[in-house]
Order: sequence, then structure tokens, then C-alpha cells
Amino acid sequence: MNIVFYRYKSICEPDFIDAFKALGIDVIEDRDGIASTLSVDEKINHLGNMLFDHKPLFVFSINYLPFIALLCEKLHVIYVAVTVDCPVFEIFNTSIRSKFNRIFLFDQAQYESIHEENPECIFHLPLGAATARLDETLGDTDLYKYDISFVGSLYNEKDPILKLLNLPEHISGIIQQAIEAQLAGDVYGQKELEKAVDNKLISALKEHSKDFYPSEMSVFDINGYVALNDYLGPHITYLERVKLLNLIGDHIPDAELHLFTQSNTSDLSPKVHIHGGVNSLTEMPFVFRQSKVNLNITTRSITSGLSQRIWDVLGCKGFLLTNYQPEIDLFFKDGYHLVTYKSHYEMLDKIRYYMRHEDERKEIAENGHNAVNQNGSVVNRVIEIIRIITTN
Repeated sequence: MNIVFYRYKSICEPDFIDAFKALGIDVIEDRDGIASTLSVDEKINHLGNMLFDHKPLFVFSINYLPFIALLCEKLHVIYVAVTVDCPVFEIFNTSIRSKFNRIFLFDQAQYESIHEENPECIFHLPLGAATARLDETLGDTDLYKYDISFVGSLYNEKDPILKLLNLPEHISGIIQQAIEAQLAGDVYGQKELEKAVDNKLISALKEHSKDFYPSEMSVFDINGYVALNDYLGPHITYLERVKLLNLIGDHIPDAELHLFTQSNTSDLSPKVHIHGGVNSLTEMPFVFRQSKVNLNITTRSITSGLSQRIWDVLGCKGFLLTNYQPEIDLFFKDGYHLVTYKSHYEMLDKIRYYMRHEDERKEIAENGHNAVNQNGSVVNRVIEIIRIITTN
């Protein structure tokens, strides 16, 4: 049994390749996606030839690529795509309706937004951790190096609102009011932001941004979805991460906060200890294991699901403090496997508490690690993918 794995340099690809191989599946890699010099037509021709030569059980990619779906429909080959990002605007492409698709979306709201377009071929599947790799990488490492850590982007480099300097003042005011309302409300999702998205806001964003994702090839008009998730979502994520990191730095003076990022950090308090980015495979696991408290601040476009950071921290036997997400209750018990906060000041209180209660921290980290090892590995997810493909 073999599959063709289409690669384009996603950091999640090696773990899925290892998982397929662990299950005895031969993985034939198409690395054309990494080559920026090739045209789409050249990539399609090469992939088509591979399918003729190897006759795989299916083609696999991280995230959904419409040109692969179109090719697989033409050749009657199953196409499997697993999203690790949210949003993924390509899932709204008309090719999503192909009966040869098997699309797995990790965010329930993302799933619900498109499921009815192809109900027999689109599924909800959470992310997972590469538990075997993490355990082998970390070994018996157990010494703390950091009090509180956050690993990730501040999102300022991904925030198009920061670059739209000529937005009309009244539009900027509407965005600011919506963000203030959202930050004062739930610590997850975008309900208050969504209320601000109307035709006037969409028109203003289109007028001042050349990169507004088009709806022409989509199954329905996604202009509002793009405005919310590609503009307001990144902007509030940037503002929220800066706000929370500064709150911690300024209000918990007896513990050091460490940030590992490649983002511009000029908006942060001098009390935040800034490090560069860390390699996700070789360095990040040690940060998670060797931090007393690991923070997760979910990007707002992930409205219900669990980000990769959650699975990775627990897979490294790290103690995790995360904003509440609705799908946490499907997989974990708050206070037993991890700890959640539902307000920014509850976050501060829980940091103070768990910094003082090491035995509780270690027990929760151990419980979370055991849960992910048992039911939350990438191998578990691949087994579920194979089960669905072979029974549907």
C-alpha cells in the first residue's frame, strides 16, 4: 500500500510522513511544491505522472490545494487534505464538492462553514502531537529554565490592518470599537468582530488592499468571511497578544516571562525577556518541557478548535495555561490535563497560583501528557483518516 504525499514545506509534513510509515504505508514524496521556479501546470503534470506510475491509495497534502482536487477528480484518485491552519480560504473553492475529496478540518466552526457543500466527504478531525518524536527528543529532561513562556508570532507581521494606513477614519473607528468589545468579552472567537462586518467595511478593505482574497471561484460569497478572518482576526490577535504579555510582565514581577518569536517586539514591556525564534522540531520541545507555565493565546480565527501549540505543549509534558476554547471539553478536563482562563485577569490569577504550587503543576502536566500519548498522537489521527477512507 502506498500514498503520494505532496509537499510544500509545511512544518507539519515530517510528522505525518512518520505516522504513515509507522502504520506500514509506503510514502512517495512529490516535492514539487517546494520548488518556487515551477509553474502550476508543471506541478500538475509531474503529479499526474506519479499517479499513473504508482497508483496510490490516495494523494495527501497538508491544507487543501484545489489544483490537486481537480487533478484527482479527473483521474478518479482519492485526495486527502488535513488542515493545520484556520482560516484556509481554499476550502471554499468550487473544487471542494468533488466526490473524490476526503477533507479533514480541525476547527468545528471551519468544518460547519463548508460541510454541507460535500457532506459525505468533509470531516472534523482534531490536530495531534508527534508523541514518539517528542519523547525521543526530550528523553528524561526535567530541569526548569524558564518561569513563564510563550512561543509564537505576535502577528504584527501577519496583520494587514497595520499596513492599511489610508483607511477612512470612520472605518478605523468601527474596527477599534469592535476589537475593544471583543477583548472585553469572550477570550475566544470573534462574535463581536463579526457584528462589525458589513458591506461598507468590506468595500473599504477591498479598496485599500490589493490582496483581498476573491470570491469568484468560491461556492458562495466569502467576502465577509475574508474581511473577518484575514483582516480583523489577525489584528485583534496582535493586539491581544501584546496586551496579555505586557500584563504578565507588569503585574507578575516575581516571575520572568520569556517570549520566543521572530516578530517585531517594540510594543512589548521591557519586563518581557525576548528571545529569537526556536526550531519547532529540535528546540521548541525543550522550551515547553523546561517552562513552569506555558501560555497558549489562540489566534482568534480559530473560533472553537485546538491549535497545534496545545497538543505540542501537552505532548512535551509541559504545564499548559490556555484561553478557553469550546473544543477543549471534547478532549481534556480543565484543571486535570491543562488549565484554562476565561478572562485576562483570571489568567494572571492562575499564573500566580500555579507558580506557587509545583506539585499540582507537575501532576497536571503528567496527566496531559498521558492523555495525548494515549489518544492524541498524529498516529491516532492517521488511523482515523485511514478508517474513514476505507469505510466510506
